[in-house]
Amino acid sequence: MASRAPARFPGSRELSAEAPLSPHLRSSSSDGMGERLRLPGLYRRVSAWSDSGEDPADWRRPSSVPGRLSERCDEWSSGSERSAARGCSEADERSLGGYSARLSRDCGRQVPLLRGIFQVERRSCDVWLTAGHLLWSPIQPDHPGSSKVQPQPKEESIELRDIFSVKLKRRRLAGQEKGGTLLGITVFVCIRKGHKLKDNAIDFHNLSEDYCDIWLRQLKETLNGFPNRPKSLKVIINPHSHKGEAPNVYYRHVAPLFKLADIQTHVTETNYKGHALALLKECELQEYDGIVCVGGDGSVSEVVHGLLLRAQMDAGKAINGSLSPVRAPLPLGIIPAGTTNVLAYSLHGIRHSVTAALHIIMGNIQPVDACTFSTNDKLLWFGFSSMFGFGGRTLALAEKHRWMPSSQRRDFAVIRTLANLKPESCDLSFLPISNHQLSYHHKKKNEDNLSSSECRDQWQHIQGQVLNVSIMAIPCLCSMAPRGLAPNTRLNDGTMALIIVRSTSRPEFVKHLKRYATLKNQFDFPFVETHLVKEVKLCPQNVSPCGNDLYGHNGEVHSGLSEDVYPWNIDGDLLEASSEIHVRLHPELINLYGSNIDELEEAKAKCSCL
Repeated sequence: MASRAPARFPGSRELSAEAPLSPHLRSSSSDGMGERLRLPGLYRRVSAWSDSGEDPADWRRPSSVPGRLSERCDEWSSGSERSAARGCSEADERSLGGYSARLSRDCGRQVPLLRGIFQVERRSCDVWLTAGHLLWSPIQPDHPGSSKVQPQPKEESIELRDIFSVKLKRRRLAGQEKGGTLLGITVFVCIRKGHKLKDNAIDFHNLSEDYCDIWLRQLKETLNGFPNRPKSLKVIINPHSHKGEAPNVYYRHVAPLFKLADIQTHVTETNYKGHALALLKECELQEYDGIVCVGGDGSVSEVVHGLLLRAQMDAGKAINGSLSPVRAPLPLGIIPAGTTNVLAYSLHGIRHSVTAALHIIMGNIQPVDACTFSTNDKLLWFGFSSMFGFGGRTLALAEKHRWMPSSQRRDFAVIRTLANLKPESCDLSFLPISNHQLSYHHKKKNEDNLSSSECRDQWQHIQGQVLNVSIMAIPCLCSMAPRGLAPNTRLNDGTMALIIVRSTSRPEFVKHLKRYATLKNQFDFPFVETHLVKEVKLCPQNVSPCGNDLYGHNGEVHSGLSEDVYPWNIDGDLLEASSEIHVRLHPELINLYGSNIDELEEAKAKCSCL
């Protein structure tokens, strides 16, 4: 096909072994953009700003282009052009050897898929696409007769795995929804700053429709090849969470990002407690790639339980205390919109809805350990953390004052429970982790390092009075506990943290609680002991002498609990039980959208409750 520009612009020069990475163009009234650029094994006429554009059939590929790239080049090339490319002379290859070597080094030895000229930040740039990167550098004009050495242009690049969307950029009139003047391509990138993820847009301006379409199709094809990126999501919103901010958080900050990433969503707002559980029991989960929960810890707890319960139902498992559960069928994304957001904070290291949304869009999957809570061989709940004693009674009191604002309700419950502090008598048994310095993955090879006979022999027993017992399979990070409520465990290390606070004076217990808001060791007290365990059995040994009075102090604080029922705090949800609770760990039982936060010491302390 005849070129629309002269084959050789006066004064232009071919790329050679001594040529710099970006082509130098003459500084004249015609910038030579219509001239044929000679690339290693790949030729194309580039017309960066032509309204008419170039014919996309003017692609030539060498015989060495493999697989999918070869098929793409077939789509854009004619047979005669492909034959010409195969006939490229050895002299041409030698002349391009220096360029090829440098490009291979800069692109991580990846073959360029596309190369062209775009305007980036008002500068004409040489842009090329490889299997793993999008790179560009400003084009420097050639100054004939000048002996001054020109500095190398600064090269910029982004990894394709950090791109989550590519769109055509158009200029539209007010009220115009479709069409418009093409301006180029916009690439949307996920950027990490510490624990926070942010979205950023980079514009590549070019006025050719055909030219931009080629780049758009190639970029989208690459993005579609990344695993775990969802295309369809079931979104469950608790409109009553915290200050009722969950719908605003989703529709203002999260939904636009999902739309930008071409993710289809089906949104349901829950109307009552247990609505999410009922929904997940009946929902056709095979229609979705993941589940998203927008709410606080209680909402997340209900969705996690419903998702795992549905997995057992689909697998035909009997729901009992000796259950060996199967994994959840779909990953769960958590958009924090509650008061403490312990699970979201442990996943992302920050309470930030955009960060949580981008983890979902990018398909960042984190396996997480979970627990089963059962009594009398009956499954009660799936969860991640629990508290008995002070933690359970504080939540029970807070639930009776739901009419208060969330922050005031929490502070009121903590202060009132401290004022009526009393120990609980219980019988505690636990199965410690042997050789806990080994990772779970090493233990798995030895069938968890524990046979059934060994488990029976290694059970340990504690009987007496305790102020609080915490059993946690995750670190339980939050703004009020920057190191976490259980800093000795991780999201998926195959261990639970058992933290026992024995009976002590109120001032000493308050000192222990205040340590959670600092970076100091909150367990450095003689009345606190910690263990890494796989199973725990806890049975209360006595009831309050005042019957229905939760705290037994002159009937001032009533819970509505019967005298043989004790409150448990399980992931921010209140569970009432009157007999032994058996807690068992199940490694990597559910996949969550997020990342594993290991640098716990970098979190900043913040507490307003004590």
